[in-house]
Amino acid sequence: MKSGELGFAGRVAHYFINSKLTPLIMAFAILLGGFAVLETPREEEPQIIVPMMDVFVEMPGGTAHEVEERVTTPMEKLIWEIPGVEYVYSTTRPGLSMVVVRYKVGENQEQSIVKLYNKLYSHFDLIPPGASKPLIKPRSIDDVPVLALTLWSSRYDGYTLRRIVAQIEGEIKSIDDVSLTQSIGGEKRQIRVLLDPVKMAAFGLAPVSIVPAIERANQHLQAGEFAAANQQYSVRTGGFLRNGEEVGQVVVGLSAGHAVYLRDVASIRDGPEEPADYVLFGFGNGAKAQTKGATGEFPAVTLAVSKRQGKNAVVVAERVLEKMARLKGTVIPSDVQITVTRNYGDTAQEKSNELLKHLLLATLSVVALIA
Repeated sequence: MKSGELGFAGRVAHYFINSKLTPLIMAFAILLGGFAVLETPREEEPQIIVPMMDVFVEMPGGTAHEVEERVTTPMEKLIWEIPGVEYVYSTTRPGLSMVVVRYKVGENQEQSIVKLYNKLYSHFDLIPPGASKPLIKPRSIDDVPVLALTLWSSRYDGYTLRRIVAQIEGEIKSIDDVSLTQSIGGEKRQIRVLLDPVKMAAFGLAPVSIVPAIERANQHLQAGEFAAANQQYSVRTGGFLRNGEEVGQVVVGLSAGHAVYLRDVASIRDGPEEPADYVLFGFGNGAKAQTKGATGEFPAVTLAVSKRQGKNAVVVAERVLEKMARLKGTVIPSDVQITVTRNYGDTAQEKSNELLKHLLLATLSVVALIA
């Protein structure tokens, strides 16, 4: 058959069969495919764009019915006016309204947030008396942690472990492509002030006057500036309260010409907060032998790490684990154990490798059939 009798596809095939560029094009395609395999991020969760935000409005003292009628329903009507909104879910309870806004798949995340802000903030005049301004919290698939590290110890309690993890968070956040970190478990540090009604009555004080005094003392303010010796100096007043002793030294009133300190009318406790829940780490029969005979349950705190959008979960998880290994013995005491309780990097790597293996087998099968 002559080349003139071939169709368009036939002429293209005839040209490439006899062309010396064909091997180069094939080699370039193979190299490009290998580069794409190496550089494509491996992720556990599907990377679809579905903008979603939570909107919180507080109305202290309001009943669920009142909050729904005065806050939730008007806010829902405003949100439905935004182009691109697909679903609006609301939850109302006494003193609080929460509305979940979900846009259509593929809507731009940043533009969706801006549209929601503009709609709500341009209607501040409709906020009923006693209600707070809307608090907007965006949500995305990248908020799901890719790595969870549980720190536990037979020596330290949950309060101490929580303080150790707080130091670790600062180190982990400095790693490239880490977006969010979250601590789960343990007790936060809390300074509690327990007022004594008898002592307050003796000094003629009331709680309504003590709370503002503590708030004023716990401030660091810019007081002014002045120039001297060809230099500009900044004057600051006050400071933040750092421990229970400084809180006790706050002046809360006067009695008989003498200052009344907070420690005179209250007991101050600097330590762990009252636990609302407990997080424990335990072992099954198969794990006891691997942990130097450790048995039972131990106080634990879990550090969850999320990555930035579009980044490789495998690489992020490896960087965090390397950082934790370097912190062991310095920031992390040697008698604090670290257990990986979730690693989406490993599962994403495993699934992507399995997919690549099947693609390779399919490609080789097609090549063999054509040959």
